[in-house]
Amino acid sequence: MTKGGMESVELFTTEGKGRGLKAQKEFLAGDVIFAEPAYAAVVFDSLTHVICHTCFKRQERLHRCGQCKFAHYCDRTCQRAAWLNHKNECSAIKRHGKAPTENIRLAARILWKMEREGSGLSEGCLVAIEELQNHVDSFGEEEKKELRADVESFLEFWPPQCQQFGMQLISHIFGVISCNGFTLSDQRGLQAVGVGIFPNLCQANHDCWPNCTVVFNNGNHEAVRSMFHTQMRIELRALNKISPGDELTVSYVDFLSLSEERRKQLKKQYYFDCTCEHCKKQLKDDLMLAVKAGESKPSADTVKEVIQLSKDTLEKINKARMEGHYHEVVKLCRDCLKKQEPVLGDTNIYLLRILSIASEVLSYLQMFEEAADYAKRMVDGYLKIYHPNNAQLGMAVMRAGVTHWHAGLIEAGHGLICKAYAILLITHGPSHPITKDLEVMRVQTEMELRMFQQNEFMYYKMREAALKNQKIQVMPEPSNETTPSLFHKKE
Repeated sequence: MTKGGMESVELFTTEGKGRGLKAQKEFLAGDVIFAEPAYAAVVFDSLTHVICHTCFKRQERLHRCGQCKFAHYCDRTCQRAAWLNHKNECSAIKRHGKAPTENIRLAARILWKMEREGSGLSEGCLVAIEELQNHVDSFGEEEKKELRADVESFLEFWPPQCQQFGMQLISHIFGVISCNGFTLSDQRGLQAVGVGIFPNLCQANHDCWPNCTVVFNNGNHEAVRSMFHTQMRIELRALNKISPGDELTVSYVDFLSLSEERRKQLKKQYYFDCTCEHCKKQLKDDLMLAVKAGESKPSADTVKEVIQLSKDTLEKINKARMEGHYHEVVKLCRDCLKKQEPVLGDTNIYLLRILSIASEVLSYLQMFEEAADYAKRMVDGYLKIYHPNNAQLGMAVMRAGVTHWHAGLIEAGHGLICKAYAILLITHGPSHPITKDLEVMRVQTEMELRMFQQNEFMYYKMREAALKNQKIQVMPEPSNETTPSLFHKKE
């Protein structure tokens, strides 16, 4: 089954798994299998003043809608592009007196679109909104309570002059948002800023070791090109060679967890038991639980003790980070690493989690040399665990490269930046802002490396002079958020 720009994929149904997507032709790593605009999307409640409501880019100054005073836009181009979807919302917010929560706003946008276009298949969609999975029957008591509260708030917000929908459909829409809401990120892909519904993407099944990845592309409304190029959309990209007839899979969760933990998370959030190869055979679990090899192998009790200490430390670290006590975070990391290093192997996830936090926070505090050492060890561990073309791996390698560069370790920095660039070219594509940033860094570090190789003494002299004139670029403040996960789950 193909429709509007979806000729390269086929919708199929299997017993036990339900619907899925298959490739209709061969794809190579980095190929865009399909691009899909959002059926409906909204900015998170906490970010409505700093994120454009059309393209989801973070901007310094945004134009506010003169009518409802709620929606914000980059400029007139974004405001005009939003009017079809914002028109009903604008008058409803004025009538209601305030904007409702993101879930209510998204449900309303979906139903206004259904009112405009009618039910059934929308252009370019393989599946109608009414046919998407809602999992309402699997909801626990707490989730059912939240659903009832959302439906009640929705009915208060929904204007009486608009088409009235039945309770069953309204509940279905909230179920779809809960299970299939896709996380939208800012232009650098570093922060989750909104949630949208993409019916075709919803058909891609999960695999812990997938053959595809999803990237959010904010589009470019300045480009004088067709809508396909300028519109905000998600892109499904191939991570490796895919043959015709192969199922297209994406990962709903980060791979850097034990198979049992991933399965628990998938069951809790998405209501299915993962039967992928990596979960069935517990592949890579041995690496993630590795202990120090050698003659004096630590005892099972010692390992258990250190893992418990690591878990307790991670809780303390989260509390200190929330309060902005970064020097306390560094102390906690150093103390924990001292205990971990004689006991845990270099791919152990508890060691890797502490190394990741330590390198990020030390970079922010501009203690680059120590940060670079931890970042290198983190990347060495990640490379043995992650799929070679994993987006989170690419971002971690990039961060390590920038840290080495800031530390004046130009050879290692350039090497890591090149490695990150090769990964992100596949996962994000050459036109994504983060890939473009990396390309600039790659060129800059290559130039500096050449200078370093020609005359080391002169390189350090020039670097010293440059740093005196221009303070080294400060790393962004560490965030408690991990890289945005694929699907947005209301907590």
